[in-house]
Amino acid sequence: MPEISAAQVKELREATGAGMMDAKSALTEAGGDFDQAAEILTRKGLAKSAERSDREAADGLATIAMADDNTAGSLIHLTAETDFSAKAEDFVSLGNDIAKAVLETGSADGFSDQIDQMKISKKENIELKRAELIKAADGNILDSYLHLQDGRGINAVIVEGEGVEAEALHQVSLHIAFAKPTFLSKDEVPAGDLETQLELGKDRAKEEGKPEEALDKIAQGRLQGWLKERVLLEQGLHGDKETVASTLGGGSIVRFVQAYIR
Repeated sequence: MPEISAAQVKELREATGAGMMDAKSALTEAGGDFDQAAEILTRKGLAKSAERSDREAADGLATIAMADDNTAGSLIHLTAETDFSAKAEDFVSLGNDIAKAVLETGSADGFSDQIDQMKISKKENIELKRAELIKAADGNILDSYLHLQDGRGINAVIVEGEGVEAEALHQVSLHIAFAKPTFLSKDEVPAGDLETQLELGKDRAKEEGKPEEALDKIAQGRLQGWLKERVLLEQGLHGDKETVASTLGGGSIVRFVQAYIR
């Protein structure tokens, strides 16, 4: 039986929030293995990972899993506090496993223990921010795009099209990934936001000394510019003049989902 040092006990206590005797007992049971001891404490309900929940988890990964026939897909956003943890093989593997499970079962249930264990082993706030299953309606198709960096997904998109050619839909996926629209269409923008932008446009034009009779027209023009930054169908595909809406060949975008690491 390996001798358990005070330093080992201290490290485990700081990582898990467990009591001294509980930490020493777990290390003894695990033969001095830190990760196994942390798992023992978690299983016994003696580890306290909740104290990390108020720390910002701004890094992580975004990934997808797609059905072979592109009629269903899952999108996952798993966060960590540091780039170091987000790139780690076990973190990436967990995110991919969750994506596959959501695609197969529609749920991420069953991963809470693994996430809690990872919080303890990495001493970070690990959160499953999003786990979503997307199924295409009959006759529709899905397209996806996943941007990888250092072996992990950092920008994930799934888009559903109705009556849109596959290549055209894929171009929309690529566009969404890098344009990061907030809304699909102008109809989704809250009326209050539109009114606010019009008022701001008028106020700015007035401050610039524009004539009173031109304020409404100027405000409308600036509103259109604001919409093009946020509304998918109003945007120029890949930054060109041709809008996304005009490239769909009479079809339509039903919805899109996106998750990315900022």
